[in-house]
Amino acid sequence: MNNQESLRPTHEEFAGASKINTSFLKPLERRLEPIVLPRIPKWIESYHLTMLTVVWCLGILGFSYLAATDIRWLWAVSVMIVLQYITDHYDGKLGKYRDTGLPRWGYYMDHLLDYFFLASVIIGYAFILPDRCRFQLLLMLVLFGAYDMSTFLAFAAIEELKISYLKFGPTEFRVALVVINALLIRYGTGQMISGLKYVNAGALIGLCVLVYKTHKKIWQVDMARKHGASRARVSEVPSATERYIGPEQCMN
Repeated sequence: MNNQESLRPTHEEFAGASKINTSFLKPLERRLEPIVLPRIPKWIESYHLTMLTVVWCLGILGFSYLAATDIRWLWAVSVMIVLQYITDHYDGKLGKYRDTGLPRWGYYMDHLLDYFFLASVIIGYAFILPDRCRFQLLLMLVLFGAYDMSTFLAFAAIEELKISYLKFGPTEFRVALVVINALLIRYGTGQMISGLKYVNAGALIGLCVLVYKTHKKIWQVDMARKHGASRARVSEVPSATERYIGPEQCMN
């Protein structure tokens, strides 16, 4: 097979283009989409919105660095988070609305840049918080990265891309970040320093629950397939009467 044949598009729908989101704010987002999508300028494509996450991540890093000397720069960080939410939320939906999307490229780049966004937020907090918080921040990056890894491994196994857990999804995560930034500006970093370990403990418990539920679901899928294959093999085995060959048959 040559390169042109391997790159030939298929008409099968890409499973990664459909996400399962049952978060608290999803109903509100669904109501806003028909209002926002027709008003996006024609010259803006879905991949433009996807790649803008790079700009917002750089802004988060830069403004967080400035916030180390003036905590009020966290307002600018929050603006970057809101802008990242807008472009990240509407990039794939714009492609579907116009039927001009790049689902496979979008799946890869969108989720890769989501990790960059998470890393930029945590690195930004590392600029603000004392050095003794570095371990907790590193642990936070590992734990939240594990959520992404579980999501993608589950998608590879059963072709379900679930992005919300216990009614908490990407939108709620960004809202929490904006609230945290406001609290840091108002009350300083003292409370966050002591609260990081509790956030990580909660994230670890949630991860354990997620892994248990996901593994159980995949196990059930595999066991159902295994039992179905076993029944099919049994039905193909000839019965005793079919296996018996009498003398009269041998003489024929």
